[in-house]
Amino acid sequence: MQGNRTKLGIVLAGVVLLLAGALAVSAAVPASLTPIEDLGSSIYFDVTLSINQNQACADCHGATVGWTGPHEATNMHGAVYEGSIPGRFGDRKPPSAAYAAQSPIFHLSRQAGGTFVGGNFWDGRATGEKLGNPAADQAQGPFLNPKEQALPDSACVVYRVCTTTDYPGAFEAVWGAGACAIVWPLDIDTLCATEGATVPLSDEDRAKSNTAYDNVALSIAAFEASSEVSAFTAKFDYTRLDQAKLTKLERKGFALFQGKGQCARCHVSNGQQALFTDYTYDNLGIPKNPENPVYAYDPTFVDPGLGGFLATRPDYAGYAAANMGKHKVPTVRNVDLRPDPDFVKAYGHNGYFKSLYGIVHFYNTRDILATCPGDYTEAQALAANCWPAPEVAANMNTKELGNLGLTAAEEQAIVAFLKTLSDGYVSVLKR
Repeated sequence: MQGNRTKLGIVLAGVVLLLAGALAVSAAVPASLTPIEDLGSSIYFDVTLSINQNQACADCHGATVGWTGPHEATNMHGAVYEGSIPGRFGDRKPPSAAYAAQSPIFHLSRQAGGTFVGGNFWDGRATGEKLGNPAADQAQGPFLNPKEQALPDSACVVYRVCTTTDYPGAFEAVWGAGACAIVWPLDIDTLCATEGATVPLSDEDRAKSNTAYDNVALSIAAFEASSEVSAFTAKFDYTRLDQAKLTKLERKGFALFQGKGQCARCHVSNGQQALFTDYTYDNLGIPKNPENPVYAYDPTFVDPGLGGFLATRPDYAGYAAANMGKHKVPTVRNVDLRPDPDFVKAYGHNGYFKSLYGIVHFYNTRDILATCPGDYTEAQALAANCWPAPEVAANMNTKELGNLGLTAAEEQAIVAFLKTLSDGYVSVLKR
């Protein structure tokens, strides 16, 4: 436990320094990375850390789109990403890795009226209880998920990290001499390319490997907390520093975001560096994405969200039914960040929406438009002026969206404001 607290202290101290330093940033260029952040970056972009050595974390969490799904062809349809093994797909759209490191450890908040808060992944299962950091807990998931990077053993991640010599930040330079002093079996390369394999290690070497695997995750979390990923360099940020001014339309959108649109009830914009999420969970009544590949092998698939995770926990199972269909409230930072104006992104936990207009219009009109007579895509629903039935009708939020009474012009104003939340804005004003 002492070792975990020490590692957590290193990461949290780095996060505090980064957040404090971000206030002084006056351009869209990130500061230099610290050694642990640099190591985390190397790991994040390493395609060898997958069973077929063809997929990195960045393949599903790309910088050019705000550290979420970067492939337009995928976003335009099912919006879930193919893993290292061809033909295997996740069930949900990749969440953004940006600002994920600020999420608190998953807990039931009595102050929020018995609401679950914190954790990572859309369903909260990366609680942060293991490593003291939800982003670090989340980082360990994809490496071993058979639908993602699909490595058969956590020791394979450690082996490949420890034996890669071209990292700018070497593992032992950050985590201490001997961190990689593990005796690997002669056939480890074959084992790490074989589904279901287990790397045979002595008890001592397995303990070292497990510690190193935790440190791999903490390194990734440090990178995700860095100014390269969680940059706070949007136009909106510069308005708080008197280094940018919103247009009249953007100001109108912000006022609607705070007021009539009720967006800020969950996408909280308080503070000098607003995170635009309260890290809670909600069922917005989003329709199922009919193009999700999951339906090819399971036509009855329904995503239970937070409730599905709670059902696996004896301490929280009693809350499962009341949380079915709820998913993590994402930050709306970088929602419009894209490599070019015509690039298509996907929104919602299942990527049903393909445009900011579409999801804002849904928030506004979900409960007043007719129900589509089938599993319509967003484009089909907009053309027919209807919305499909929710994927999960239970526990749906009917108080803060569904019939907001926004005009078409007001919807467009909110969209204009959301476009001011993209990192990488270069301020031309000076104090």
